[in-house]
Amino acid sequence: MIKLILTFFSILPLRLNHFIGSSIGRFLYFTNSKSKCIISKNIDLCFPELNQEERGNLVKKSLIETGKGLTESGFIWFNNFKTNAKYITKTTGMEHLRSNRPVILLVPHFGCWEITGRVLSLTTPVVFLYKPLRSKKQEACLISKRQQGDLSMATANKKGVIKLQRALSKGDLIGILPDQDPGEEGGISAPFFNHDANTMTLLAKLVRKNNAKVIMTWATRLEKGKGYELNLQPINILSDSVDLISDVTLMNQTIEKLVRTKPEQYLWNYKRFKSSINY
Repeated sequence: MIKLILTFFSILPLRLNHFIGSSIGRFLYFTNSKSKCIISKNIDLCFPELNQEERGNLVKKSLIETGKGLTESGFIWFNNFKTNAKYITKTTGMEHLRSNRPVILLVPHFGCWEITGRVLSLTTPVVFLYKPLRSKKQEACLISKRQQGDLSMATANKKGVIKLQRALSKGDLIGILPDQDPGEEGGISAPFFNHDANTMTLLAKLVRKNNAKVIMTWATRLEKGKGYELNLQPINILSDSVDLISDVTLMNQTIEKLVRTKPEQYLWNYKRFKSSINY
C-alpha cells in the first residue's frame, strides 16, 4: 500500500505534488495531530523570542513543509537520479568538492535532504550513512530506490562505519546526517538551540581522524513546486580546544545557523530533545 501511494506521488508534477503535501500539512495543523504537538513543543523550546502568534504561524508553516516532505518522498525515490537533477534550478558551491583532502558532506534534515546525494552521485561516488528501518520489506524497497549507480548506503553500525572509512580512503565522498539522536553509544549531550540534545559524535571523529574537509550540503525547497536550490558550503566543526564535546557543540551551532534562515524547512516533526525533555 505504501509503495502504491509513493508511486502515485512520483508521477504527479512537482507543483501538484507539493500542493497535495501542503493540504496534508494544513490538515495536520487544524486537527491537532501528534505531529503538531511535537512541532509545537520544539518551536516553543527553540524560539522563545517569538510571541505566541509568531510561534503559531511557524508551526503551521512547518507542518505544511512536513506535508510536502511526505509527498515528495515518492517523487524523489521513485524517479531516477537524472530526473531528480532536472529539478535543481540552481547549484552553489560545487567547486568546493575539489580537494586534496577527504571530503565529508554534513547534510542536516533541512529542505529536501534526500535529493542531495542522488544528484551529487551523478558526478562522483558517494556513500551515505543511514539508519535501517524495522520492516525488512520496507527496508528492501527503500534501499532499492536509494542505492543506485554511484550512490551507496552504509548502515549506522560498526560495519557501516568501516565502509565510510574505506570510502574516504579511496577519495569518495561520504554523507552523514548528524542531527538525529544516535542512541546512547553513538552520542554525547551538546546544546542545540540552547537545549541539551544527544548528538552524534561520528562525524567529528572522522573529520579529526582523516583531516577531512567538511561541506554542509542542503537543498532548499522552492515555493509552488518550482524545484530546489542545491547548496554546498565549507564549514569548520573542529574546535581550538581539541575536545569532542566542543567539536560537537560547534557542529550544532553551524546547523542551527542554517536552520534559522528558513526554520519552517527543518525537520521539527522529530523528538530531537527526547534525551532531556518529555514530549
